[in-house]
Amino acid sequence: MTDKPVLVPGPDHPITVEPNPGHVVVTVAGRVVADTRRALTLREANYPAVQYIPLTDVDRSLLERTSTTSYCPYKGEASYYSVPAGGERSADSVWAYETPYPAVAEISGHVAFYPDRVDGIAEQSPQ
Repeated sequence: MTDKPVLVPGPDHPITVEPNPGHVVVTVAGRVVADTRRALTLREANYPAVQYIPLTDVDRSLLERTSTTSYCPYKGEASYYSVPAGGERSADSVWAYETPYPAVAEISGHVAFYPDRVDGIAEQSPQ
């Protein structure tokens, strides 16, 4: 077994984490799974921006932890949750870096949602 590489964001692979001043609501099967004004927007290289939502602003009763994991050399080990109300489409639709690497330490205690596995991730600009 080999050790997993740990990479640091830089000019060739930038990562930024910034507070989202707007209101973010995630829905699945007509239910509000997350509702926050404290999301963090993570921008990584050329990937689409991702909203990381504080777990305290998520209805955890709608989540079911799975055994799925993945690894990002910039962020660390991710664990996953499904939203059973969304059926098969919402399997492993939520991920979290519970102990992220220092470069993205701000996302600790936050979760993110795959846009194609939930009904919507609505962002409203601040009033």
